[in-house]
Amino acid sequence: MTLHQDEVAVDEMIVRSLLEAQRPEWAGLPLSPAGAGTDNTMYRLGDDLLVRLPRTADKARSLRKEQRWLPLLAPLLACPIPEPVHAGTPAAGFPLAWSVYRWIDGAEANPDTVQDWVAFGADLAAIVRELHHIDLMGATRTDDLSWYRGGRLRACDQWISGCLDDCRTTVGPELDVETLEQLWRAALALPEPSGPHGWLHGDLKPTNLLARSGKLHAVIDFGGLSVGFPDAEHATVWDLPPDARRAYWDTLDLDELTWARARAWAIAVGVSGISYYGHTYPAFVAECHARLRAILTDAAAR
Repeated sequence: MTLHQDEVAVDEMIVRSLLEAQRPEWAGLPLSPAGAGTDNTMYRLGDDLLVRLPRTADKARSLRKEQRWLPLLAPLLACPIPEPVHAGTPAAGFPLAWSVYRWIDGAEANPDTVQDWVAFGADLAAIVRELHHIDLMGATRTDDLSWYRGGRLRACDQWISGCLDDCRTTVGPELDVETLEQLWRAALALPEPSGPHGWLHGDLKPTNLLARSGKLHAVIDFGGLSVGFPDAEHATVWDLPPDARRAYWDTLDLDELTWARARAWAIAVGVSGISYYGHTYPAFVAECHARLRAILTDAAAR
């Protein structure tokens, strides 16, 4: 499944050739597909390793960022996060940087794997608080650690307005785009955040949260790791059930302004996802639809 115009093709044969050239001791281990997202394709390697290959040159920069910062963040977090064990270099069959990590046992957070959504929401909030309070260790909001989700909403207005227009013509009456735009514009009128920058995961949606024994166990995929304002970090709670969302809010004691800006970021991610992946990635578009419907339901109940 190709998602981007400049995507680099990869298959098991290419992965084998990379391993044979750079880590021959792993080349004979069993190899099997382990999923693919908007940024990377993954393969499980043996019982204990995961190979992650970026779809485009732009996404490869995220892997290098993880290789640098995750070893420094891991000892400061209570939950497991990916541990890079090999920084792959470009080769003839795959001209991008790639990476190998320790495998983390667990399953994506969903109604089949989570027993108590209130506890899950509170546990996720505790991890977010922990991450946001880690010293920046000299990192600043520049280069690979500067991502739109940690910035200011107004900087995205032209782009998101275009995505809202796209949604009007593609989703029809399935979504109340007018109300979504009203919520977006109301957030633009709010005071911008003024607190300090901190570490942000950037994409704490359920597919990046691993559950084990019914509880939150690990956080994966730090490709969106950045330094910035925390509001956008809270956007993915609209992917969780209402009980988890409320527990998250209560645990972090978020104020109404932060919540409104977080909701606007959730709208931005949802409509931009529908606009960009509308004809290429139906599963991701379905996630965006579900998020936007949750926002509309929430707003109607307030």
